[in-house]
Amino acid sequence: LVSLNDGAGARIQEGVSALAGYGGIFQRNTRASGVIPQISVMLGPCAGGAAYSPALTDFVFMVRETSQMFITGPDVVKAVTGEEITQNGLGGADVHAETSGVCHFAYDDEETCIAEVRYLLSMLPQNNRESAPRVRCDDPAGRRSEVLLDLVPVDGSRPYDMADVVGELVDDGDYLEVHERWARNIICALARLDGQVVGIVANQPQSLAGVLDIEASEKAARFVQMCDAFNIPIITLLDVPG
Repeated sequence: LVSLNDGAGARIQEGVSALAGYGGIFQRNTRASGVIPQISVMLGPCAGGAAYSPALTDFVFMVRETSQMFITGPDVVKAVTGEEITQNGLGGADVHAETSGVCHFAYDDEETCIAEVRYLLSMLPQNNRESAPRVRCDDPAGRRSEVLLDLVPVDGSRPYDMADVVGELVDDGDYLEVHERWARNIICALARLDGQVVGIVANQPQSLAGVLDIEASEKAARFVQMCDAFNIPIITLLDVPG
């Protein structure tokens, strides 16, 4: 299920009837959770009930300077608190990609955003009874990567980029990182090994030494839950001080 969202919320004149309609959408979101993949693409400002439904889905895509998500807009915030804030400052793509963690993927334009949605769909099954699609791959499954000997330092106190290690392991060095800009001390990504879709969970020593804080733990838990629901095996790369 892919939803394209660009709406200002409920029509106030319809009162509780509009809220009941939103309630029906939320109920179906929760019933479909873990059964079919749900992807929300934010293509404009989405306020109130229009922001609740995407937050219940598996993946949220946003476009910088174009899409926003918030419960109430800047005018209401100013009326209640006296604070002046822009739509992007309140609920723009960067806010949700870096601070709240609601946005999984943020892009500069709609064309790139839609292309990445298509790429994500190519890595997910249609439902929880199927396996993720497997493709033919020219990258030998039994290859030996000598580069890994230099990427991971012998001195355990020296930081290194775990993203480079992930790139060496997966097919053609290609992977899709989820929540790339939120809780950067852990990497969660979808990739392929010998054409088979796998999930990657890896500590990132370059950020906070790869420690497991609250946000990193929540990020990893959500990703593992998604992989479990859609029959995607997980590879874990551990280098964590605690």
